Amino acid sequence: MKLGLHISDFTWPAGPTRLGPDLANVARTADDVGFDRVSVMDHVWQIGVIGPPEHEMLEAYTTLGYLVAHTSRVKLLTLVTGVTYRSPGLLAKIVTTLDVLSGGRGMLGIGAAWNEEESRGLGLFFPPLAERFERLEETLQICLQMWSDNDRPYEGTHYQLARTLNSPQALSRPHPPILIGGQGEKKTLRLVAKYAQACNLFPSPELARKLEVLKQHCEREGTDYDAIEKTVLYNFNVGEKGENTGKIIDDLGGLAEQGFTVAHGSVTDVSRIAPLEVIGSEVIPAIANL
Repeated sequence: MKLGLHISDFTWPAGPTRLGPDLANVARTADDVGFDRVSVMDHVWQIGVIGPPEHEMLEAYTTLGYLVAHTSRVKLLTLVTGVTYRSPGLLAKIVTTLDVLSGGRGMLGIGAAWNEEESRGLGLFFPPLAERFERLEETLQICLQMWSDNDRPYEGTHYQLARTLNSPQALSRPHPPILIGGQGEKKTLRLVAKYAQACNLFPSPELARKLEVLKQHCEREGTDYDAIEKTVLYNFNVGEKGENTGKIIDDLGGLAEQGFTVAHGSVTDVSRIAPLEVIGSEVIPAIANL
């Protein structure tokens, strides 16, 4: 079992003037203590389950580019990119750049997008849900084509690219891993089976059923179900003095028994650094062989 640090809240005690160095310290510590990956949300306003939209939010790929310079080992990704926020050719180029500059640590986390409020607020393109899923599938096809030797045109319903040239190519082979977020049974999990190397699910009583549906899609697509990385959201609160680590270890053990190999999540009071150190010293060693 591996852990991912998900940084979703940038409203920290020292404020925006210290946000750069504080963020670098958080990412560097996660890298040092054994987290497998660091992710950020792809939002331009804060989302309601975390705080009001006026709270601080950093643009995702600018932030990941900054974190490249302050880490040496962790994988870097969005959890997850809204498909309509960037054109597919540009997105493939962005993730390629992240992968090259990080020495092969980039991943593409992607989903169908959902936040209409911020999209309307900043004038971002936000078509109906059915069209967003169509665009998601075409975007996956375009990224995979750009990460191949094929630089021929791409002609889709929503996107037309005259030449899918991508130079330099990504360092990750055969390409940066693709993680699709969401657990819709008819569309999202089918796209995981057809195009992705990882899925990310939300914790719920239906997790086992979602994995079974994914397995059925893999059978239909001729995909090796066991080769797909199963990841799940799990938020970490170690407590004031680390008193919650036992429960965290038990919870992660239960998720591992269901087939999950990575737990991504926010860490309560992450800017204090100490919670990351507790996870590194007590949780990560305990779950390494799950």
